[in-house]
Amino acid sequence: MFNKDIEQTPTRIGFGKGLADAADENELVIGLGADITHSVNMNYFASKFPSRFYSLGIAEQNIAGVAAGLALEGFIPVMATYGVFSAMRTIDQVRISICYNNLHVIIGGAHAGISVGPDGATHQALEDIAVMRSLPNMTVLSPCDANQTYAAIQAAISDIIGPVYIRFGREAVPNFTPPNFEFKVGKGQTLRAGNDACVLATGHLTWEALCAAEMLSKEGIETRVINIHTIKPIDKEIIIKAAKETGALVTAEEHQIAGGLGGAVSEVVCENAPCPIAFIGVNDTFGESGSPDELMHKYGLKSTHIIEKIRVVLNNKKNK
Repeated sequence: MFNKDIEQTPTRIGFGKGLADAADENELVIGLGADITHSVNMNYFASKFPSRFYSLGIAEQNIAGVAAGLALEGFIPVMATYGVFSAMRTIDQVRISICYNNLHVIIGGAHAGISVGPDGATHQALEDIAVMRSLPNMTVLSPCDANQTYAAIQAAISDIIGPVYIRFGREAVPNFTPPNFEFKVGKGQTLRAGNDACVLATGHLTWEALCAAEMLSKEGIETRVINIHTIKPIDKEIIIKAAKETGALVTAEEHQIAGGLGGAVSEVVCENAPCPIAFIGVNDTFGESGSPDELMHKYGLKSTHIIEKIRVVLNNKKNK
């Protein structure tokens, strides 16, 4: 049952605890930091395995190179810093040293999205999904809450061959996924049934999508909500099914509309099951400083904005 008063926890805590627990099971896991160990919650790993953790300073490109070298030697390096640095400042090293060699390196993109708040445009990762999903061999994960982030980092270590980018945030968000959630890479998660329309959401906006669907249900509009926690490889089957059965789609992400989840879903829909589709995301602009909630409202990323887009696609479906 939908519970609007559910406990709130930062997704970065799920990343930190999941990494430390996964390292208990696999001694090949090595942690690589960038002088913000506590901020990205790698402190759980660092305190538990001090001999397996290396803080290499504010030198993200070097960290990516070191990670590639460790992976070539059979280790499983996990590097984490803010998403704007781990996904974009390191792009040459990630592309050539890590992806070209298809190395099992896990890249943590912390503080992603507009909701990082006062840090402003320079620290708000709004293009990281687009960058990472364009790279051959890269798996891109975008879990919706702390429990799912915990499961995602463990799956990245144990279930994937090759490079992985995991996107997570700083602010506390509703933690609604069961603690024993089984993370299936490449498989979307239907959270709510409905055949009038469908919202395909990722990351923090998954909860906003559920709130929007709950409000519309009071009007007799039943909206399917699907959590796309794996951006690449994307679950084509669940998207095509939603397009055919509902005939009206909205994508929702805390990211630029261009190149993100909306683009990935559109690629599938246009080729297999064309239907009206609308997009929730940041629209070709940089962010700014402000409180997380203020920025989410200003850039149109709240449940009320999702409802507006659902009404648009429902109208387009009716007039199709």
